[in-house]
Amino acid sequence: MSHNSFGHLYRVTTWGESHGPALGCVIDGCPPGVSLTEADLQWALDRRKPGGSRFVTQRREADEAKILSGVFEGKTTGTPISIMIENTDQRSKDYGDIAKQFRPGHADYTYFAKYGIRDYRGGGRSSARETAARVAAGAVALKVLQTQFADIKIRAALVQLGVHKINRDQWDWAQVDQNPFFSPDPSTVKAFEDYLDDIRKAGSSIGAVVEVQAEGVPAGWGAPIYGKLDSDLAANLMSINAVKGVEIGEGFNAATLSGEDNADEMRIHDGQPEFLSNHAGGILGGISSGQTIIARIALKPTSSILTERKSIDIDGHEVDIRTKGRHDPCVGIRAVPVAEAMMACTLLDAWLRHRGQTGGGVFSVG
Repeated sequence: MSHNSFGHLYRVTTWGESHGPALGCVIDGCPPGVSLTEADLQWALDRRKPGGSRFVTQRREADEAKILSGVFEGKTTGTPISIMIENTDQRSKDYGDIAKQFRPGHADYTYFAKYGIRDYRGGGRSSARETAARVAAGAVALKVLQTQFADIKIRAALVQLGVHKINRDQWDWAQVDQNPFFSPDPSTVKAFEDYLDDIRKAGSSIGAVVEVQAEGVPAGWGAPIYGKLDSDLAANLMSINAVKGVEIGEGFNAATLSGEDNADEMRIHDGQPEFLSNHAGGILGGISSGQTIIARIALKPTSSILTERKSIDIDGHEVDIRTKGRHDPCVGIRAVPVAEAMMACTLLDAWLRHRGQTGGGVFSVG
């Protein structure tokens, strides 16, 4: 069991390595009859691809998705959808010096401890390049969701870069794609630029926090106990490279609230249930409430830095190591479209399972 797949009814298997000839995914369980073209994937991949600004890795990849199966005459057939993304700008020689050395903070040592072999070129399978395949799968999932639920919107933004946080009172979704940080607060962009420029020039890195929201999700998705929507979402978000923390709704801040403050009170508005707050982040008892689903992920600093760090090599010798190559000074920036993709995949899987158990409807109040 290699654990290269996630999802239940909408199941995604990713394949490929950072410096191999290509990477991609196989999607099983996509409903038939959904219009799908490569252009439906490309807009999402373009937001994630490297080289978009001086604040991300300068590796140049077109990240052009090719649909190899599962689509006929522009529509999904219900059979597995195979998507391939070619690697065209590998510089494997950058990693020759560390072929036998374990980079601190990376998965080098743990991969070797598990398998007895590792692909040292850019981290191989553990590289964040793998997330391009997830973004493609997420674009397919979003297309399916929006054919069934026109009101669903899935959006993410970078809300913290190192010690610098956005002003949430100035949140403007229209600004997210207008700056290289995916920041919803335009007043933070200059501070982010100056801060990350200093870190980048020093050959160092910094972490970040990304928030992802899903609006228009009907109540009823997810299941009690072992099929909770928030546990599935947390697991899928935690699987993203460099993520070290996930919270839903108030998250850890809920520990500081009283029962009165934390409870999302309800009233009836125009004959429909209305929540007066959303501390739960749109999920109660593992089931969607109909409110906006809100999650945040904390990403560690990129482990590849120019500063010498103490480590060991495969022969048991102590070494001092610095990592050459082209790396993101903040891997959290390009995690924004990845978080959106994992939210979309999680929600489509949840809807398919809900439809399978209940027929897909929502029981009304009153």
